[in-house]
Amino acid sequence: MNRVYAIFSVMKKVLVVDDEADIVELVSYNLKKEGYQVLSAYDGEEALSLARQENPDLVILDLMLPKIDGFRVCRVLKKEEPTAKTPIIMLTAKTREEDRVAGLDLGADDYVTKPFSPRELLARVKAVLRRAGPPEDELLRYGDLEIDISRYEVCLSGNRVNLTSKEFGLLKELVMAEGRALTRDYLLEKVWDYSQAVEIESRTVDVHISNLRRKIGSQGRRIVTVKNVGYRFDAD
Repeated sequence: MNRVYAIFSVMKKVLVVDDEADIVELVSYNLKKEGYQVLSAYDGEEALSLARQENPDLVILDLMLPKIDGFRVCRVLKKEEPTAKTPIIMLTAKTREEDRVAGLDLGADDYVTKPFSPRELLARVKAVLRRAGPPEDELLRYGDLEIDISRYEVCLSGNRVNLTSKEFGLLKELVMAEGRALTRDYLLEKVWDYSQAVEIESRTVDVHISNLRRKIGSQGRRIVTVKNVGYRFDAD
């Protein structure tokens, strides 16, 4: 994969919240190895206090916490400024679908179940931080496809590609997902700001994806259709 990023020197701050000290230690160790600044909390009250004081760039949050549970912590953080837009990854032993849905409905950006792979968690941290707000001067290259995030520009073999705002939005969301498949409903909500999708709206996504693929030529093969799901971007 040929990707080039502009230098971005600000160290991202991550708050890790879990009542199990070994989990906090494991996650913190792996985050620090990747250059993140790490804060730790072991119960819900401490988590809220640290989040309010330190304004982290991301929170990794267990659900089964002493004093205040993770669901309530998430709810409070998403209602208060300046943490309302702080991305949250829920890291928990709760594996039921209703728990996952409840967490995402509260505004969590991702949901990882225990036991977990530290490598996968790091990949999700990077993906969530990128979706939350890439550096304004970030430049991405995939082969002869160049994407300038701040300028809303795409070039193919050095020539500017004339994309509509919706086409650029789709490309950006797919790239920022770093290989994860995105549903049509998700793309509709993010790019068109629709909270719910119906049949005609799903076809709208398909039409725009088709136009986007055509406009970026041979690099259009990177936008892969995932059957019964949606689309993903193949960076490799």
